[in-house]
Amino acid sequence: MSNIVQYIIVRSDLKSALGWPLGAVIAQCCHASTAVMHLHREDEVTKSYLDDLDNMHKVVLGAKDEDALRKLSDKLTENDIKHKMWIEQPENIPTCIAIKPYVKEDVHKFVKSLKLLKE
Repeated sequence: MSNIVQYIIVRSDLKSALGWPLGAVIAQCCHASTAVMHLHREDEVTKSYLDDLDNMHKVVLGAKDEDALRKLSDKLTENDIKHKMWIEQPENIPTCIAIKPYVKEDVHKFVKSLKLLKE
């Protein structure tokens, strides 16, 4: 199903301002994506997304900082958009959000103001 997408939103300041290595930032996205898939594994759209592994569509976007990430999480929650905010332990630092797979038209409006994550 090519119209199903998973959005992952990661703090762009992790690498630029806080000096995290690129691999550590990527790991945060992987953690969040895996967690949200597990949490919503019985969801019909998630099942459809996972049934076609070779054609999964993910979009990785950047959020300016922790405040922007938290505001996005609040907006998603208010609109009943299922997601997982990954909080790195033991530092207790919110690093990224993975939204469960959705039909693009159902979720794009919540992330359209964000840009693709750049190195």
